[in-house]
Amino acid sequence: MWKIDMIRKFSIKDLDRVMEIWLSGNVQAHPFIPKEYWAQNFNGVRLIFPMADVYVYEDENGVQGFIGVDQGYIAGIFVFESEQSKGIGSKLIDKVKSIYDSLRLNVYEKNRRAISFYLREGFIVKEELVDENTGMVEFSMIWKK
Repeated sequence: MWKIDMIRKFSIKDLDRVMEIWLSGNVQAHPFIPKEYWAQNFNGVRLIFPMADVYVYEDENGVQGFIGVDQGYIAGIFVFESEQSKGIGSKLIDKVKSIYDSLRLNVYEKNRRAISFYLREGFIVKEELVDENTGMVEFSMIWKK
């Protein structure tokens, strides 16, 4: 049996699956933010997605995760819930590390699982901020080669 396991550039045909992963991932990772917040932002994110620098992870069952980067800023990294903790997130991070000399991102303080992941991937906390859209404390993290 042939096994597909690859990271490739986002294609417009991936949009529905990527948005499904984006919405379910945000709801799952951020129980401290009302689900309505993500639903209200869904269409706006869907519109800008095709313009971003996005890479998807695909296996024999289709797209299972993605990472979006804008000039070295990781706007999002998401892996479908049933596929988490299988190394997909690390592979996506490694892909963008091979392209950029430095990366930055913001992550909610309450998202401890994501913070642990980024620390394992070599990111450090640069500063603490408040997200003006949600009022939640977030960490600005950076990684450099």
